[in-house]
Amino acid sequence: MKSDLRATLLRSLAIVMLGIWSLGPILLIVLSSFRPERDIFSPARRFNLDVTFDNYTQLFAAFPQFLPNMGNSLIVALGATALAVTTSTLAGYVYSRQRGRLLAASAFFAILVRLVPPIVVSLPLFPIADALKLSDTHILLIVLYSAFWVSMLSVMMKVFIDQIPPTLDEAARVDGASTTQTFLRIVLPLATAGMIAGGIFVFVYAWNEYLFAFIFSSTRAVTAPLIVSNIMDSVAGTQWGVLFAAATLQLTPVLALVIFFQKFLVAGLMAGSVKG
Repeated sequence: MKSDLRATLLRSLAIVMLGIWSLGPILLIVLSSFRPERDIFSPARRFNLDVTFDNYTQLFAAFPQFLPNMGNSLIVALGATALAVTTSTLAGYVYSRQRGRLLAASAFFAILVRLVPPIVVSLPLFPIADALKLSDTHILLIVLYSAFWVSMLSVMMKVFIDQIPPTLDEAARVDGASTTQTFLRIVLPLATAGMIAGGIFVFVYAWNEYLFAFIFSSTRAVTAPLIVSNIMDSVAGTQWGVLFAAATLQLTPVLALVIFFQKFLVAGLMAGSVKG
């Protein structure tokens, strides 16, 4: 009886510590965005309960481009998610249903490229993008973000599609369905959970990505993370209240997406851990 009680207490303590570790920084950012600048890091005013929206007012006054840049982030994140999920689902279907040394080599090469630091890949691409007049465009960031995730997402989708019995494909072909019809009518509906899970990973990455946006955008396709960086680089010194307000707005869509689709996200993580 005592051992059961001890195990329950330890489990509860572990859950509480994990919650503090995971949610503590997020709560600190959100609460600090509604506190006066002088109270944020002042130990003497730690328990001051004054609430203010001045940080948000100052953010929109000093950086009026912040909301349009969040719109750029949304366009790029949605575009990259759609392109990466579509490409990876097709690739995952091929990897799941076909066998061959060439396919195995291509999968290995895709994973190998994914391990290369992004800065190594991005710098040689700069003159190419400039020559194609794609610099500072949404389409370039969409292609870069989706390409960065296609290799990992293809493996994830292969794992999901592996769980769909091939006998369903064979039954559809016996009924006269083509490969395209089998994929669209049999495989695709059953792989929807995996596509949503993978899409969440791509969206969160594209929404928060900084390096590619910094290198390949200057005016038209600037995304919100660059504005957050500019707030930290302010000549007058970092305005922490404004910075926390911008970070809170930047966090909100991602948190809402993760909470709304949490069961698909867990399914994606479990699939990768079991068979990836």
